[in-house]
Amino acid sequence: MSTPLLILENVKTHFPVWHGLVLRKQVGTIRAVDGVSLSIGAGEIVGLVGESGCGKSTLARTILRLAPLTEGRILFDGRALGELSAAELRLERVNLQMVFQDPFASLNPRMTVFDTLAEAVRRRRPLRGAELAAHVGELMERVGLGAGAAGKYPHEFSGGQRQRIAIARALATEPRLILADEPVSALDVSIQSQIINLILELSRALGLTLLFISHDLSVVKYIADRVAVMYLGRLVEVGAAAAVIERPLHPYTRALVSAVHIPDPERERQRRRIVLQGDPPSPLNPPSGCTFHPRCPFAASECSAQVPQLEERGDGRRAACLRLDALPPG
Repeated sequence: MSTPLLILENVKTHFPVWHGLVLRKQVGTIRAVDGVSLSIGAGEIVGLVGESGCGKSTLARTILRLAPLTEGRILFDGRALGELSAAELRLERVNLQMVFQDPFASLNPRMTVFDTLAEAVRRRRPLRGAELAAHVGELMERVGLGAGAAGKYPHEFSGGQRQRIAIARALATEPRLILADEPVSALDVSIQSQIINLILELSRALGLTLLFISHDLSVVKYIADRVAVMYLGRLVEVGAAAAVIERPLHPYTRALVSAVHIPDPERERQRRRIVLQGDPPSPLNPPSGCTFHPRCPFAASECSAQVPQLEERGDGRRAACLRLDALPPG
C-alpha cells in the first residue's frame, strides 16, 4: 500500500437514546460505529461492504464530520480532522468530497446544474464569467454530459444523469479523497455499470483516493484494490479485493460471498450456500463478545465472552475471529 492518506484509529460514533419530553433521560446508546481502524493509501480504492445498517454510511459521514466522532482519531494527510475548528474544517473539506446514494435528494432542486457546479468550483478557484463557464463545461464533459445541459434543473435529468452531475460536483473542488456511498444502488441495473466505469476511469485518470461503499461484492471486486468487511459497527476482515472475495476467511465474509450469483451454471450448482439464521442484532443492544456469534455456524462458547481483534493472517489479510484456525477451508 502507498503512503496512507487517510488513517482511522479506533473510530467510534455512538448516538444517545433519550426518553421523555420534559425530564429527558438517556436510556441507551446506539453503537453505529464501534471501533474501526483502517488505513487508505493515496490513489487507492477501498471497498467497504456489509449488510444494511452495519454502519458503513455512518462511518463515511463521521470521516467528513457530518456525524459525531465519539472516540478515536481521523487523520487526513497527517491532520486530525476531529481537532479542527469549524472554519478549518470548511477549508479542509475541499479535499474530501462525498457522492451520496440518492442523487435527486443530494442536489438542490432550486439551483441549475451550472449554479451547483459553479458554487463548488469557487471553493477551490476564484473563477468568474467565461472562465467559470468554461470550467463548468469541462466538468460536464468529463462525466459524459454536454456542456449545454448545465442550464437545466436536476428534475430534468434521469437518475443516471443526476448521479453523473453529483460526481461532477464532487470533482469540482479537485478533492484528494472521495467517499462514494452506494452511488449506484438507486439506479437501474442497465445504468449501474456505466456509472461504475465512470468512477473507475476518473479515479485512475485523476489519481483519486476512493472509499467505495456498497453491499454488492461483485461491484466491489471489479472496482476496488482492497476490501473492508463491516458487521455491526466493526471491521471483521480486510484484504486485497480478489483474495477476500475468492478466499474469504471470516465466517461472515464467507456468507456474503456465498450469496453472490456465479454466472457459470455448473459452478453455481456445485457451490455451498451459507444461510445465516436470524436478523442482525440491534446496535442499541449488541451481543457480548463477538457480535456475530449468535448467527455464526462455527461459534463456540468463547465467542460470546471475548471480543476478537483484527489480526494479521499473511499477504496483508486481517480478520477478527477467535476460531479462524479451527474453521474448515472456505
